[in-house]
Amino acid sequence: MAQKPSIPKGTRDFSPAEMARRNYIFNTIRDVFALFGFRQIETPAMENLSTLMGKYGEEGDKLLFKILNSGDFTNKVDAELWNEPVKLASKICEKGLRYDLTVPFARFVVQHRNDIQFPFKRFQIQPVWRADRPQKGRYREFYQCDADIIGSDSLVNEIELLQLIDEVFSRLNIRIAIKLNNRKVLAGIAEYIGAPEKMVDITVAIDKIDKIGIENVNAELRERGLSEESIAKLQPVLEITGDTESRLSQLDAILGESEIGKLGIAELREVITGVKELGLRAELDLDVSLARGLNYYTGTIIEVKALDTQIGSITGGGRYDNLTGVFGLPGVSGVGISFGADRIYDVMNTLDLYPADTLRGSKVMFTSFGKQESAAALKMLMKMRAAGIPGEIFPDIAKMQKQMKYADAMAIPFVAIVGESEMQQGKLNLKDMTSGEQHLLTVDEAIEFLKSK
Repeated sequence: MAQKPSIPKGTRDFSPAEMARRNYIFNTIRDVFALFGFRQIETPAMENLSTLMGKYGEEGDKLLFKILNSGDFTNKVDAELWNEPVKLASKICEKGLRYDLTVPFARFVVQHRNDIQFPFKRFQIQPVWRADRPQKGRYREFYQCDADIIGSDSLVNEIELLQLIDEVFSRLNIRIAIKLNNRKVLAGIAEYIGAPEKMVDITVAIDKIDKIGIENVNAELRERGLSEESIAKLQPVLEITGDTESRLSQLDAILGESEIGKLGIAELREVITGVKELGLRAELDLDVSLARGLNYYTGTIIEVKALDTQIGSITGGGRYDNLTGVFGLPGVSGVGISFGADRIYDVMNTLDLYPADTLRGSKVMFTSFGKQESAAALKMLMKMRAAGIPGEIFPDIAKMQKQMKYADAMAIPFVAIVGESEMQQGKLNLKDMTSGEQHLLTVDEAIEFLKSK
């Protein structure tokens, strides 16, 4: 018995209906990227392992999909290496599937530094792969939609990216809250509570406050070696409330002695003021517990949540320095965001936010009653397509009922009937599949009619 066909765990097939929805999201994001002056690049699905290894930490390295060298790759391997998997892998695997779009982008910038103009504004929409344990909402293959501006320290870039986020979700009709913080503020908080050397421990713990609550955060801080005095000092910082200006003022008062903290507050104030002056449809929230992969970011930190459905972050990003340093081009600052296309897709499906015509393919289907009728229909169809009207012809000569059933199943709104009498008049009978009305029209009249619908 033949084995039932299947796909690897953590991957998915997408039907035409699902692809229509996904393309609506991708096209919306792509259009807004272009509107803001970002230019598209693509990098290969596979990179040299030397490019990928050591960039994501020890855990990340374990999640890299490695690719076997092609051909007779075992020939050059010493026999004793077969008992040492790690060393063996380095000999027989020299390439891997990309884990994210950020490291390939850094490699691209350094490799092509003489061909690109700084500041460099790029966007990239491509799949990435992680050898993760598949579970609900977590896949081994998924898409990332990244936009980055590198080679500029200006906070205008942060303001532009926040506007871009606002525009994308406004077009997708998703109500969002944008959370902001700054790495320098987090460093200031660590200084203020007398534990600057514990900054990573502090931020890893407080980043979970929404998930596990303040009591559990405090318990984790104790486990990470923070004193009761430091934990007590931290409480008023985490309890700051009010609008963004009020929160900034309270932070200012608390972190007044910290130079780095004051610098972070000044950066936040500049970004928030700049965005508010331009007008923002989204909610803007200053969240001092927001850390997002702290070691990576050096300034502004951005996270986006959907307001009308329970799901994790749907977009995130921030300011980073020296992204390209690891490839031999130090001191290049940048700021970037990444849209979580798969989570946005889940939000759109949950809230049913797609326009009514998203799934529609052909606007008209021509019937087939015989060779001559089909030939006449094909000429009319060619003229309609030239006018920008998507259409198709039922390829087989079949009973009217079968052809109509197909048009109905494919949600094609109009059927063009070309029989013997229509051919003699040089016309077609256009049937509205919703109302059942029929109109005897020339091709040019039918084109105008369909364009008006």
